[in-house]
Amino acid sequence: MTFLPAKKHAFLPMPVIFLPKISDFIYHILTFYYLCIQILCFIMKIKEIVSALERFAPLPLQDGFDNAGLQIGLTDAEATGALLCLDVTEAVLDEAIALGYNLVIAHHPLLFKGYKSITGRDYVERCILKAIKNDIVVYAAHTNLDNAWGGVNFKMAEKLGLKNLRVLEPKENALLKLVTFVPVAQASEVRNALFSAGCGCIGNYDSCSYNVEGKGTFRAQEGTHPYCGTIGELHTESEVRLETILPAYRKAEVLQALLAVHPYEEPAFDFYPLQNTWQQAGAGVIGELSEPETELDFLKKVKKTFEVECLRHNKLMGREIQKVALCGGAGAFLMPLAIRQGADVFITGEIKYHEYFGHEGDILLAEIGHYESEQYTKEIFYTIIRELFPSLEVQQTKVNTNPIKYM
Repeated sequence: MTFLPAKKHAFLPMPVIFLPKISDFIYHILTFYYLCIQILCFIMKIKEIVSALERFAPLPLQDGFDNAGLQIGLTDAEATGALLCLDVTEAVLDEAIALGYNLVIAHHPLLFKGYKSITGRDYVERCILKAIKNDIVVYAAHTNLDNAWGGVNFKMAEKLGLKNLRVLEPKENALLKLVTFVPVAQASEVRNALFSAGCGCIGNYDSCSYNVEGKGTFRAQEGTHPYCGTIGELHTESEVRLETILPAYRKAEVLQALLAVHPYEEPAFDFYPLQNTWQQAGAGVIGELSEPETELDFLKKVKKTFEVECLRHNKLMGREIQKVALCGGAGAFLMPLAIRQGADVFITGEIKYHEYFGHEGDILLAEIGHYESEQYTKEIFYTIIRELFPSLEVQQTKVNTNPIKYM
């Protein structure tokens, strides 16, 4: 069997079968069957793309005020293309319509409040009407992407060439410990199922657990179906006490995995809330430059990197810049934490007038604009989609949605 050459992202090559006695009818049947398989391989539904985005930036990571996730439309539709943007505007939707795309992925949610009527009286309502009329699905990944490892702030740090990155404000009350008791012979199977469900990740380590062998006792009552032991008799079983850690939002998924694989009819398990901070999720990023830079040189680099037309900063004090803290968007609330952690500079999209006072001796403040700080979010979306769905048409919008203009 040989293969015809194929173009990138086109159908897989059609096999050329050299069988001299094969009938034309059988050959055409095989050809039709093969092409059907190829077509099915390249059909993807919008919900598959949404699922991939939410694996990278789970919705439970979003802040309480937020409304990330599906905004408009039905995700069972086949995706014809994805347009990536920071903000959903009428011009962005017009661009998607012109391209023939039925999916718009934004950083900022279009919908933040409830609507009692939709009549087109403002740009949000007009966008809703236009998206529905043209069967366009609108999806947003906002603070869940801000708080995700590898998200918005990590992209900013990447653009500045920072190293030794860590989350500036790790999430609290976001972790659970699971303890369960498993027969020795099944401990490995249960443990692996829990790891597959999202347990056991600590920093850059996975498959983390603690295991202690001991003796468990139980007496099965009438009407039960014990895995081991006899109904009505006290039974002692060699068991493993298995402990592991998980993000709180994965509790239901992990419990389902545990119940599916555990051999006991009534498994014993406990979930304990932890006070540990979750170092792999949270607001802001802090890292270091490879070499120290002067304040002015560093600010010039920031201005160029983020294409800032007007960079605002506090008084230059002649300090060297090496440790850099940052947060995309409105991140001034992290300024005290950046100071406490010894950052030389704090970069964010918005700082209020009065927040500049009294910090000249503490830290260099750099305000680069909300849009400017988050503009590279589109690259995160692009990378995820291009890697997982290479045949899908995807483009970053050509529309500058920044509502702030400079003279």
